[in-house]
Amino acid sequence: MELSQVDRALLRALWRKLGNNVGVYTTEALERTFLAFPSTKTYFLHLDLRPGSAQVKAHGQKVADALTLAVDHLDDLPGALSALSDLHTNKLQVDPVNFKLLSHCLLVTLARHYPGDFSPALQASLDKFLSHVILALVSNYH
Repeated sequence: MELSQVDRALLRALWRKLGNNVGVYTTEALERTFLAFPSTKTYFLHLDLRPGSAQVKAHGQKVADALTLAVDHLDDLPGALSALSDLHTNKLQVDPVNFKLLSHCLLVTLARHYPGDFSPALQASLDKFLSHVILALVSNYH
């Protein structure tokens, strides 16, 4: 399930189109995740999880920054995301299934905002990319 040159081109084009709004969409995806899958809130009990809260927006921006880093380092996702993998594995002990739930909600969010651009090819490329990101994040799990 390698990222082809077409996948990479589609991802980079999408990221250019999203521009400075990546954090807006990742925040919306987090809000969707918390609403659709309430068990994901257990890792954020110390935050105000109401939609639009500053803390959810701040975490959404962290997700955006991580995904942007990943898009910029498609040839070495495990290396680029190693610090995040260590954090989520060793300190936060996040159940890996939560990454898949957020990934799904991000796909829904982007499809909702970009219906004309969200072709089956883009969806497949983005899904493949997010799967690679998840694999990099869970690489330290035993």
